[in-house]
Amino acid sequence: MATSFEAVRAEALFASDLQSSQCPARGEIRGAVAATLRRIGVQGCAARVASEFGDHPETAVARMVWALTQVRATYRAGDAKRLRALRSIAA
Repeated sequence: MATSFEAVRAEALFASDLQSSQCPARGEIRGAVAATLRRIGVQGCAARVASEFGDHPETAVARMVWALTQVRATYRAGDAKRLRALRSIAA
């Protein structure tokens, strides 16, 4: 089950210009997610995903599976724990 952060990031990656055929690195994925969220926002990403699923469900499913897989590999659960630990040390 996707967390809220995973879902938002996957939608942003789905809505980005990155393609699975490019085999993007983690840094490229993070950059694409951030840039897409800045450019069209959370609601814009969700709208684009909904539109693609309505217009092209046969390809949208595969793209969302790819996006969610990439997001899970790029933003590991341990990353959030390490970030919280670093913030508590710095405070």
